[in-house]
Amino acid sequence: MVKMPHWPVPLGQKPIDLGLERIKSLLDRLGNPEKTLPPVVHVAGTNGKGSTIAFIRAILEAAGYRVHVYTSPHLVEFNERIILAGKKITDQFLEEVLDQCRESAEGLKITFFEGTTAAAFLAFSKVPADILLLETGLGGRLDATNVLEKPAITIITPISIDHSEFLGDTLEEIAGEKAAIMKEGVPCVVSTQKPNVAKIIENEAKKKKSSLYRYKHEWDCIKTEKGMRFIWGDEVIDLSSPALTGVHQIMNAGTALACVKLLKEFDINKNAIEKGVTNVSWPGRLQLLDNKNPLQKSLPSGSEIWIDGGHNLGAAEVLLEKLEEWQDKPLFLIVGMMKRKDSERFVSILSKKADYCVGVDIPDEDDARDGKEIKDFAIKAGMEAGTAKNIEDALKEISTVTEKSCRVLICGSLYLIGSVLASNAFRY
Repeated sequence: MVKMPHWPVPLGQKPIDLGLERIKSLLDRLGNPEKTLPPVVHVAGTNGKGSTIAFIRAILEAAGYRVHVYTSPHLVEFNERIILAGKKITDQFLEEVLDQCRESAEGLKITFFEGTTAAAFLAFSKVPADILLLETGLGGRLDATNVLEKPAITIITPISIDHSEFLGDTLEEIAGEKAAIMKEGVPCVVSTQKPNVAKIIENEAKKKKSSLYRYKHEWDCIKTEKGMRFIWGDEVIDLSSPALTGVHQIMNAGTALACVKLLKEFDINKNAIEKGVTNVSWPGRLQLLDNKNPLQKSLPSGSEIWIDGGHNLGAAEVLLEKLEEWQDKPLFLIVGMMKRKDSERFVSILSKKADYCVGVDIPDEDDARDGKEIKDFAIKAGMEAGTAKNIEDALKEISTVTEKSCRVLICGSLYLIGSVLASNAFRY
């Protein structure tokens, strides 16, 4: 299993260094594999990118199409990032394309993400597929994925404050960076946005002569008693509830359906849409762990353990909506976060509906915030709180606080969620 390729980054170079010149040079040396890809759906945004891609993939595969996917980060193994015609890239093929990229990158001082993106493009160019779903890594304008000149469709999911050190201090600056994935004459699907963000996107669309397909304008989606309803002009499609949990997933499913409607050359009927929406899988996002999981033994009988890798303020607001439904049992948080995230505000938002918080360290992550800091943030927000070195100890602490059936949400960082899944050998 290839957990993390060792990319040769020269000493002193930033792990993140936005720009397109280095990857363009590398791709030139590789023979420009990015120019021999199937039609591409390019996705940017702050929240919901992965879930939206998961819905599109599930619908297209249900219709019989071969789908490439590129996402980041991974949860357990690096291979998750590169899906070739529906299957994770094999260790052998991954090593082959990485070796080819390493040889071609000599002297370029490329970053890890640039190198692995080039390797993904190389892999995609060698395996036949009908479409590629491509997620930006960070931002949009200077993200390594933005070398593509003419995607079939672009998508912009909800934008909020995140990665300010790279994208700008204001929501408008961040929106401008992400909206820059739009291309001349290429249609763009837009999910729900704050008014100031929507204006930035509309201005970019005018510059690029890009047709916008916006939530609550050109399309709509709503929750119904039996599931969800998608509205596309005069067409109304009633569907069962999405397999992914949370009201926000109806929005993500709607964004995916708007994209599917724009794929004119693809034959996708309602049966494929229904099958995709109800069978979609996206691990680590409001995922309920099986009650036979090895962590369950630490909690009182009847308890639930959920995991979610949302790690910014927008994700915290989405989680809060779910927490409001969870008032039938005591709710405990286990939170681990990276230092660059606004952990204090993240915990403060969730404190409105949670009973107790345990701050934990994230294994093998030097840039992770100390669990004691998270405990302090929780106390400042008015919660009772504790700290633990790992998930197992955190659950043991919770069991000393309550003897009643409870609900536990492990959240704050995808790295934390990945460590939970990896260390306990969950199937997902």
